[in-house]
Amino acid sequence: MSTNAKVAVGGVAAGAILLWLLPFWAAVLVMVGVPAVAYLTLDPSQRRRLRRVTRKEIGR
Repeated sequence: MSTNAKVAVGGVAAGAILLWLLPFWAAVLVMVGVPAVAYLTLDPSQRRRLRRVTRKEIGR
């Protein structure tokens, strides 16, 4: 199994656990908020590099 597949499976499992433990709105807030905060904590140069990498992978 590739690394990306492992990350995807882990994300789905974490989302299912959150939906089971928390009310729906709180689980959605956590699932959207954590990646957003992580992105905002990056330096501008790191954000540019991340956007460049994701654009290259989309074009594959």
